[in-house]
Amino acid sequence: MAISIESSPISAEDARALLNASSGRTSTGLRNRALVALLWRVGLRPGEALAVGVADIDGVEGVITLPSRQAGIDRLAARVIVAWTHRRAELGLDGRGPFISTLAGKPLSQAYVRELLPRLAERAEIDVRIHAMGLRYACAVEMGREGLPAEVIQAQVGVHPQSAIGRYLPTADIAEMVRAMQARPIPG
Repeated sequence: MAISIESSPISAEDARALLNASSGRTSTGLRNRALVALLWRVGLRPGEALAVGVADIDGVEGVITLPSRQAGIDRLAARVIVAWTHRRAELGLDGRGPFISTLAGKPLSQAYVRELLPRLAERAEIDVRIHAMGLRYACAVEMGREGLPAEVIQAQVGVHPQSAIGRYLPTADIAEMVRAMQARPIPG
């Protein structure tokens, strides 16, 4: 039985416009850009993006460590993450707590994210529904269109085949994922 997709995922152009709809100068804009990058370019689930701690991000190795897996960071996400990291330091936020936080270092709520993304979409004049999981799906679709192997995509976004045969399929290690992510083209 074939699976049909009801709607197309968010396009790379729309995702890039969403990223650019957040200011590259203000503190909240830099934070929101980092959030969009974690969802769209790294492929994190919304809860994962909000739970990532400052210490979980290794910018040198290009890896984010999550409780159940590791994910590679591509070059675009790395630039956005570095900008927010520098602003966090300017704000006096220490290396503890959530990476995506209020300007006082407190965790952001998922409700904030649900309200933020449509606001950014309106600002960017995007006329399709924008939501956090849609950005994650866009990451996986873009990786597939870029020709990355299924096992790299599955490992990056943290999904595994649920069939009995799934345990026999190849899996990607973190080094392979990081190489693949850092080689990804930057859209736009």
